[in-house]
Parts: sequence; C-alpha cells; structure tokens
Amino acid sequence: LAENNQSPRLRLRAEARFTGEQPTFNTIATIPGTEKPNEYVMLSAHFDSWDGGSGATDNASGTVLMMEVMRILKKVYPNPKRTILVGHWGGEEQGLNGSRAFAADHPEIVEGLQALFNQDNGTGRVVNISMQGLVDAGEHFGRWLARIPSEVTQHIELGIPGMPGGGGSDYASFVCAGAPAFNLSALNWGYGTYTWHTNRDTFDKLVFDDIRNNVVLTAMLAYLASEDPERVARTQRVLPPASDGAPRTWPQCREAQRSAP
Repeated sequence: LAENNQSPRLRLRAEARFTGEQPTFNTIATIPGTEKPNEYVMLSAHFDSWDGGSGATDNASGTVLMMEVMRILKKVYPNPKRTILVGHWGGEEQGLNGSRAFAADHPEIVEGLQALFNQDNGTGRVVNISMQGLVDAGEHFGRWLARIPSEVTQHIELGIPGMPGGGGSDYASFVCAGAPAFNLSALNWGYGTYTWHTNRDTFDKLVFDDIRNNVVLTAMLAYLASEDPERVARTQRVLPPASDGAPRTWPQCREAQRSAP
C-alpha cells in the first residue's frame, strides 16, 4: 500500500443499545465512634466502572481495598474513638454524582470529617498523598506515617501543602467544602496509558501484593486518624496564580446530577 501511495481503509461496524435512565446508589457502612461519635474517619472508593470494560482497576481494586480495610477494622478495632464510615460511591464515572449527593445530603458528616482516604487510580502501591492545600495536614500525616512499618511507607511522598483537587475522583466532593479529604495516589502499572476506560481493564491486571500493602496502609491511617487527639485543621493555603497570572480560587462544590438531563 505504501509503495503504491494507497491509504489503508477501515470498515467499522458498531452496535449500541440504550436502556434508558437507570437508578444508581451509594453503599455506606458504619462503625460507630465511642468517644467522638460526631467526628468521622471515612474510607472512599467508587464501585461503578466505565461501560467499556469490567472495571478491575477502575475501580474494583479500590472497592476491594476499602472493603478489606473495613473488615479488619471491625475485627481488631470494633470500638473506635471516632465514627468510621466507608462510602462506596455510584455514578462516579458520570461526574462524581454519588459522592457529591452524599456530601450535599450530609453536611454534618462533612463538618465533622477528621480525614477521608480515597483510592481510585489503579492497582499499584500508594506512592503519593497530597495534603490538598491544607497547611496543617502534613503534620498529622507525618505523625501517622511514622507509626506505620517502613516497608509499607518507604516509597510514599507527601505533597505539602499540595493543591486542592477540583475533580478526578470522589475526594474532590469533600475538598471543595474545605474538608480534609485525601487521595491515595498509586503506582501507574500502565493504568493511565493501557487499561483505564478500556476493555483491557480486567482481573489479570490486578497486582495483589500492592493491594495488600495498601490495605495495611489504609487500615493504619484510619486507626491513627481516629485515635489522634487533635482534629485536622482546615486552614487553607494561599493559592499561587495560574500560569497566565490569573488568581486561583478554591474549587467550588458542584451539584450532583440526580436524574437524566
């Protein structure tokens, strides 16, 4: 074809079926706090997936992680100081709708949030945690990580004070309200360039050694955040100007889409 200066031709046949508006939901579980029941440590992961694949790394890996963390905490830490919640969110792929609706419907939980830990970027070991623009959060994370075995934390970098996330995953539904919500950012393992939102996002891509590591990390972070005698302060950093010199502002909370347009 190249020698004869002919371009290849492709014929694509695609079929799609629209089933109309379908309901979605969140799944919430709670371990009640004993001393500060109106303060909350929250585990966060969306359980819906992109329709092109089975969603093994987006986000079954995050959902399984938080389910196992909750199982461990219920077994070994059944009477936490603060209430521990897990939120498995629906409608994330359509715009964080599950977590946005929850945050809007439960302002008392947003107000009482000590820390939220979200996981939603593949199957890899956690290597970065941004403080989301909260200037005092790094002090708490420094203390918490110092209590966790180094083989679990040795590759983790803290983004201090970091920048507040305006979207991308469900932690942003709480960051916009100034709450201490943190994304557990992981090794890529080809997630962003190979499996994400494709039919290649299948069970064989899961790296279970890394998921086990993340279970230990997240369970201990939840325990330490619950036991911390101090609240994580919500003092916000002064945001640097954008690349064009325009001033930046803290991300604004957006309403959840609760029905089809």
